[in-house]
Amino acid sequence: MKTFIIIVFSIFSLALYSQNEKPKRSAYRLEIAANETQQYAMDVQESPYFVKEKILQIYCGEKIFVECEIQGDSISKMKVVEKIINPEKTIAIDFTQDSENRKDIRTDLHVKNPFNKKLTYKALMFTPTSQQWKRTSIIPIQPDLENFEMWPHSIITLVLDNWKIE
Repeated sequence: MKTFIIIVFSIFSLALYSQNEKPKRSAYRLEIAANETQQYAMDVQESPYFVKEKILQIYCGEKIFVECEIQGDSISKMKVVEKIINPEKTIAIDFTQDSENRKDIRTDLHVKNPFNKKLTYKALMFTPTSQQWKRTSIIPIQPDLENFEMWPHSIITLVLDNWKIE
């Protein structure tokens, strides 16, 4: 009976844990300020958050939680989850635009580092004006702290890659 209870509890825990995973974003209409006078709009299709292993694409307006598996001193696996169940290994990412004053459009990326080591990553941005992928600088995030990146223009989407803990 004890073994049966342990097996049932294990299956229930596994099912509950796997229900938290969110591998794809739902389709939606993205609309942001492109510049002082124009809007940018597109239909974001249902698509995976991770376009390749550990290469994350995030659209302006999205807030996501990325749970990581750590092996040794490196991030071995990453997945987007619905809610934070394991805060010690979940990166919170919030990508927003402030266009209240259309003359001073700002795009912000807020990333919370849950690790007791420095978190680094690289970023590519895609803007409504250039329509090309461009590398942008990112400041490393110190252990157990949050980082705010700000750009003085509109960004449609970012690709975040080369994730490392040091």
